[in-house]
Amino acid sequence: MASNPTEHGPLISAPSGDTLFTARPRRNTKVGLDVLLTKASIDFQNLTSERDDPLLTQNLEALRESAGLDAVVIATFDEAHKSIEHVVAASGLFATFNPIVFHGEPLERLPYLRNKLGHLRIVEIRDTARPRRELVPEGARFASLHIGAALIVGVAIQGRVQAFIALCSTLPRDSWDANLHLMLKLLGSSYSSGIERLRYQQHFHQIEERNELALHGANDGLWDFEVDAQKTWFSPRWKAMLGYSDDEAEPLVDWQQLLHPDDTVRVSTALRDHLSGKEPLFESVHRLRHRDGVWLWVESRAKARLDEHGRARRIVGVDLDVTERKLYEEALFKEKESAQITLQSIGDGVITTDSKCRIEYLNPVAEQLTGWRLEHAQGRVIDEIYRSFHEETCEPLENPLAVAIRRTRAIKSVRPTLLIRRDGNELYIESCASPIRDGAGNVSGGVLVFHDVSESRELNRKLSYHASHDILTGLVNRREFESRLERALKSAKAREASYALCHIDLDQFKIINDNCGHSAGDALLGQVGALLKSKIRWRDTVSRLGGDEFGVLLESCSLEEAVRNAEMLREAIRNYKFVWEERTFRLGASIGVVPVSPENEDVASLISAADSACAAAKESGRNRIYSFQENDIDLMRRRREMQWAARINNALEDNRFEIFRQVIQPLQHKEAHGLHYELLLRMRDEAGKIVAPDQFIVAAERYGLTPNIDRWMIEHALRWLVSEADEREKLELCSINLSGQSLGDDKFLPFVIDHFHRSGIDASKICFEITETAAIASFSQANRFIHALKELGCRFALDDFGTGLSSFGYLKHFPVDFLKIDGSFVKEILHDPIDREMVRSINEIGHLTGKQTIAEFAENVEIIEMLRSIGVDYAQGYGIATPQRVMKLASGGEAF
Repeated sequence: MASNPTEHGPLISAPSGDTLFTARPRRNTKVGLDVLLTKASIDFQNLTSERDDPLLTQNLEALRESAGLDAVVIATFDEAHKSIEHVVAASGLFATFNPIVFHGEPLERLPYLRNKLGHLRIVEIRDTARPRRELVPEGARFASLHIGAALIVGVAIQGRVQAFIALCSTLPRDSWDANLHLMLKLLGSSYSSGIERLRYQQHFHQIEERNELALHGANDGLWDFEVDAQKTWFSPRWKAMLGYSDDEAEPLVDWQQLLHPDDTVRVSTALRDHLSGKEPLFESVHRLRHRDGVWLWVESRAKARLDEHGRARRIVGVDLDVTERKLYEEALFKEKESAQITLQSIGDGVITTDSKCRIEYLNPVAEQLTGWRLEHAQGRVIDEIYRSFHEETCEPLENPLAVAIRRTRAIKSVRPTLLIRRDGNELYIESCASPIRDGAGNVSGGVLVFHDVSESRELNRKLSYHASHDILTGLVNRREFESRLERALKSAKAREASYALCHIDLDQFKIINDNCGHSAGDALLGQVGALLKSKIRWRDTVSRLGGDEFGVLLESCSLEEAVRNAEMLREAIRNYKFVWEERTFRLGASIGVVPVSPENEDVASLISAADSACAAAKESGRNRIYSFQENDIDLMRRRREMQWAARINNALEDNRFEIFRQVIQPLQHKEAHGLHYELLLRMRDEAGKIVAPDQFIVAAERYGLTPNIDRWMIEHALRWLVSEADEREKLELCSINLSGQSLGDDKFLPFVIDHFHRSGIDASKICFEITETAAIASFSQANRFIHALKELGCRFALDDFGTGLSSFGYLKHFPVDFLKIDGSFVKEILHDPIDREMVRSINEIGHLTGKQTIAEFAENVEIIEMLRSIGVDYAQGYGIATPQRVMKLASGGEAF
């Protein structure tokens, strides 16, 4: 370094006040490597601090002097690599810059040094005013600090560049000596090694200190067994726990000698399981002998260290004295019965009394339900606190806890009772009372557990409403309508009043439903239902019979008046404008009108006559009224029956039925062992077009053809499974629908059993679906059919469950495996809380009776997620998969 200013020209003043040399480049001086090694120590292995270590400064100063440099700088980065955290430097007396200014320097000003600098990678800047393109930011920053040239090396510590070392010159250089390159790399390597060594020393010191403190602070006794040396080390706490002093020799070589004889086999087995790899830890609770001969209960955990051959080299374990805990467990066992009864009642109201029914305790729920605080109720007779009455007659009831104590057995309420709170409000509750016995078996008191069922009772009331009303339109449903029609028919036969029945079918509904979607169709049905209800008298009844069909029962109405009323309804529908998404639709209606006369045999024939009259209105050109007399109705019915019977029989003979399948997806578990789907039947008409299932299925049921269709379905479904080995291997469960008429056919059950035997199909892969209404209508036949096929392994599902609701009482007697929740509840589950509670209730009832649930009409992801959150097991619908045609049918093969 030039220490004489006159060698390079006059001095000039820098803006900072420091003195700068003129910018004339310095002549390069060759510095021998041996000179550097002799004059400068580069050994950082004995550092005691990463920052202000004298050895660090000493090495840098020695290097600066021996190399003739203006400054040597070590800059370390912060942990986030955002700035220079610390600077150690050695500067010459006449240096025109202070390297300490690098402290806190943002690394964004030095992008190359932050992002590109590698370990022991040399970066050379000969002239900071004219650096290489990638070093322009660094050159500018160094130049701003009056550094003319720099030689920089990156330093990685523990695999990450965390510092750089720079040799700095005030003036630019023509080149940097190769020996300085080498020396800088040696310096960087030594510094990295020294810092890593220092950090490891600090880390090991912390671990050693932590272990020492933990050993003294823990209440566990530690032992360490070296297998090869057969030597055991025991911690002071372990020795003290077993009665040995800390300074005496090890108590014994084999600690197993301290084991209680009754525990030896169990402990040895657990230790062998761990050493063999069966268990990750050795864990045991056993007894050890204290030095004075008493037995202590200890909880022991240990871990073995194995060599490369799987043999144990060392076993380290801890023992904790749990003798006191064991004594408490024995004492608590005496209170087990009382504690269990109370703990099981945490979610409900709980009242405990003595043997004379005086209050001892009320939990917070009981306080809330009765309105009594514990401090006010204690010592009072339970009849003052818990006053129950009959829910219908309001007669006072004997307290159930007094009955349970008197009879010395548990008493559970058969039906909800009325509880009068302290403030006079009423609750409907269910209760269970049990006596509490002491150790000798004598009754020492009692516990009364009760909960509020007011909401569920209200839900039952709503269920009763929905049992008689259509969910979508709010009108009475078909079942309730038929019940009222039954009463009207009895009245007509008794000549008490005259009635008329109208059957209304919307003409343009399918067009709107197909073009605008199911949501539009549902909205239309709701609006039409409200329109019809607004046009009839208060004593008349309008009902949604299903789909887009409505029924109107007109009371005290002649046939002529009924036709006029029907015309008024038709005109109201024709003038109604249905608006959906800025599109306007006009409607039409075909109406069939029949009188309710004494000549009608029953409700079914009356509805069939009205249906035939409506069909005649459609065949006559739609949007009109047709009124049939009895003879006309019989003629039309016979004609339509013959037409449908012929079409269905022809389809069976021509093999114009096809099988589709629709996937049923599990909701509560992702893994699936195979495919689960339902087989669906489709019929093609004479022109090859698919006939809507509702058309031919309803017709087939009406004319007694469903057993033939069911036979066709079973034969071809089993034939297809036999012919497709891949399908059989992937199949988990295949569902097939059966009609109620087939259940009543004595020859159908032998037919099914015979086809199972002849096909060889695993019957456990087949699930038969029976509609709820069919199962209830033919309860005994359905039970016989189900039990017979369950012996083969078949499974069963109740289809369209929830539409009848009366089947809840039958459900526990039906040995079915699945409940299929009717789609009418599912499709509005996101928007209608009643539908959501219906689905939730059906799901819970199904699970309580040991059955899995399947929700139909799962149209989108939101419905599927809602069903999953409710706990429904499976879902089926267009949101899961659309029905797919089974492409390969064994139609040409031989029958089984």
